[in-house]
Amino acid sequence: MQYRLYSGPRGAEQIRAIEKDKMLFKAFTSLDEALGFAQHLDRTGQTALLIEGDDGSSFGRQEITAMLQHGHFARAGATT
Repeated sequence: MQYRLYSGPRGAEQIRAIEKDKMLFKAFTSLDEALGFAQHLDRTGQTALLIEGDDGSSFGRQEITAMLQHGHFARAGATT
């Protein structure tokens, strides 16, 4: 399974389908890896806009933020 993470500057709008084909993305082999990179982006002033999986799963900016605020990502962020 592969996950694609699309990112942009903090405050960027949601990605529209027509724009997505023209945007660069970073690929990951697991959702945890993609979320870890999303956390890194947040610390560096960027934001994860969309994570899509090969299985059709799709997580928008708000869902990504919620996932980062829960679980081991929230604990890891608190210690760094």
